Amino acid sequence: MPVALITGCSSGIGRALADAFKAAGYEVWASARKAEDVATLAAAGFTAIALDVNDSVALGQLAERINQQHGGLDVLINNAGYGAMGPLLDGGVPAMQRQFETNVFSIVGVTRALFPVLRRAKGLVVNIGSVSGVLVTPFAGAYCASKAAVHALSDALRMELAPFGIRVMEVQPGAIQSSFAKNAGHEAEQLINEQSPWFPLREGIRARAKASQDKPTPASEFAAELLKAVQQGTPPRLIRIGNGSRALPLLATLLPKGLLETALMKRFGLRAKL
Repeated sequence: MPVALITGCSSGIGRALADAFKAAGYEVWASARKAEDVATLAAAGFTAIALDVNDSVALGQLAERINQQHGGLDVLINNAGYGAMGPLLDGGVPAMQRQFETNVFSIVGVTRALFPVLRRAKGLVVNIGSVSGVLVTPFAGAYCASKAAVHALSDALRMELAPFGIRVMEVQPGAIQSSFAKNAGHEAEQLINEQSPWFPLREGIRARAKASQDKPTPASEFAAELLKAVQQGTPPRLIRIGNGSRALPLLATLLPKGLLETALMKRFGLRAKL
């Protein structure tokens, strides 16, 4: 039975992926941070793991468990992440650090810890990026930058892991039905206050936080398509799934930069002078 480890399985994309891979015959190791989510995953029949993806000690212990029980890992899906929303200068460096720790640094940390078991199985690493790493919007600068970084490190890892028989796939979802918008909205509300120079534009900030749920593709459909790609003899280097996942990067490529920025500023209320 092939073994898959998926991070960030408490809800949304992660949980849908866990369900899809389990139904396809994988032994799924599903991680979450909160104890109640871990209990829910265990009750659903997964090998449930309480994991902070930035905890190097916990990652080392996890790698050893997988090695002892299976000897190798066939699929690693680096899915854990969140969206920091709001003006870049309001969040400042601390918000950027938190965003990159979870969305970027953890990918390197998790993959590094699991490298030995991935190498034994000649496994596949799947990194969940975003079309937001290609088409950058206002009020999501930290998130967009983190996903652009996921794209770059996925390309680097693909070349560096190839000699060991480990393959790397990047996924750039579009709008997928999940709790992302709710969580992003909560993040945004932490920054929206009357002391911010962008306070008059707060409805634009809220609109950006909700944008990921604009006619979203069901998470189950996303998971089924990704599973299909993983099971190909030669998995694709990059796959885009979900509403807007192809159209938005095309716009970013074809539209003149000035025109695109003007349209995005209008969309999120940045045309007025403050």
